[in-house]
Amino acid sequence: MRRRPTRRDLIKAVAGLTAFSSLPQAAHADRGLRFGPPQPFSFDLLREMAQRAAEMPFKAPVVPRPDIVAKIDYDAWGAIHFRTDDALWREGGGFPVTFFHLGHWFPRPVRIHAVENGESREVIYDRSYFEMPAGSPALQLPPGSGFAGFRFQEAKSGALDWRKDDWLAFLGASFFRAIGEFGQYGLSARGIAVNTAVADTPEEFPDFTSFYIERGGGTTATVHALLEGPSITGAYKINATRTNCVIMDIEAALFLRGSAERLGIAPLTSMYWFSETVKPGAIDWRPEVHDSDGLAMWTGKGERLWRPLNDPLGVSASAFVDENPRGFGLLQRDRVFDHYLDGVYYDRRPSLWVEPIGEWGKGTVQLIELPTDDEIHDNIVAMWVPDAPARAGMSFDLRYRLHWRADEPYPDSLARCVATRLGKGGQPGQPRPPGVRKFTIEFLGGPLASLPFGAIPEPVLWASRGTFTDYRITEAVPDGLPGHWRTEFDLVVSGSDPVDMRLFLRLGGRALSETWLFQYHPF
Repeated sequence: MRRRPTRRDLIKAVAGLTAFSSLPQAAHADRGLRFGPPQPFSFDLLREMAQRAAEMPFKAPVVPRPDIVAKIDYDAWGAIHFRTDDALWREGGGFPVTFFHLGHWFPRPVRIHAVENGESREVIYDRSYFEMPAGSPALQLPPGSGFAGFRFQEAKSGALDWRKDDWLAFLGASFFRAIGEFGQYGLSARGIAVNTAVADTPEEFPDFTSFYIERGGGTTATVHALLEGPSITGAYKINATRTNCVIMDIEAALFLRGSAERLGIAPLTSMYWFSETVKPGAIDWRPEVHDSDGLAMWTGKGERLWRPLNDPLGVSASAFVDENPRGFGLLQRDRVFDHYLDGVYYDRRPSLWVEPIGEWGKGTVQLIELPTDDEIHDNIVAMWVPDAPARAGMSFDLRYRLHWRADEPYPDSLARCVATRLGKGGQPGQPRPPGVRKFTIEFLGGPLASLPFGAIPEPVLWASRGTFTDYRITEAVPDGLPGHWRTEFDLVVSGSDPVDMRLFLRLGGRALSETWLFQYHPF
């Protein structure tokens, strides 16, 4: 999985362009955008381009003067600023577009085209688009070196300047991300994931190599992208709608030029370091650090599942078998600032939900968890992996919707899991037995808020190995919140192999809560 230098302000370089329709190609020798000749464009043409590319040997993107690009480290990259007064689509409605510069962490150039009236014109890179310090290594790059990516700007409210506000960004490989209802960036989406966490096989990171950006209108922006990698090519059409959240309708045509052991559809990438579940002593001054705290799933049969995330000791891959899933996503459920105490606002990070459009057939929602020792690394991936092997010559046509929100878009009436807590087993004041772990699982809301007086929910509990002690209770949490209940139990287990667990609450044969899933790594 790809590393990145920091999470605090990764997207802080500012890009600047202007609409080609208002500038002659040769105008402004020292300022302003330059464009290539017009070419016909449509998504069908892009699809044909991807299909033809899959029939040809893969050629890796060429990095211009890699020795110079390597010198544009994170500090040097952050000191390069786009001239935002020259943003693409700055006038005439829609969302202005600004560009990112190449650098050590984003070395591969992408081709960016502006689309209008069925024609595209490539935006030609020139260093005059950027403000750079006098000693910047970027000044040594040759003409036409290319861009690293781009973002859409907006005026969020009132007199706020759109030059300082953005809501959607494409940067690095096939990564992209959007803000949610609280105006913050967090986790990312990817076009595709190839061989993520496959033993003895390096992960492949296909690139969006060419973008075609349509002039937006109203609340919608449209991006077409060509995907190219050693094992796969693809054509993507992404319609992004900006309201109080961001919703993306994605159409993808994929063509396999080689085989893949694990082909991840609609992959989501996030960061989880620690939470209330397990926090090693004095590892950090903050109570919790994570962009997402769990994987939510809505199965084809209608079951609601919640899997809290782990920071495992080694690489962990979990697969949840399903057929025609209704949705899945990496969510940030904990919205209490005091649980983070950090000015980067982890409590405001968006949740990201994948909604399949049409039938996806048989497969698995797969969760990959990698160990991390800091918040600067993305260590979580969730994706759909089709049941059929991904073999050279195969093709896929997929449609799905991404919801960048505060919560999943289609909640049900069941109580939700709001906390998973681990501790030493046994009872206070008594010797703590070795090999025993205590679990406290909290549920909130739904039918739990209207239980008859004296009714006690029944916990339905299962583990793949180990035994539960007789010490288990379900009780209302004494905090005054209606419908806040917890189940507490001890698990006795030997050895270091993971333990898969399930729990839900019921009363009189009726489910009261979603199903809590967990993978416990004995320690």
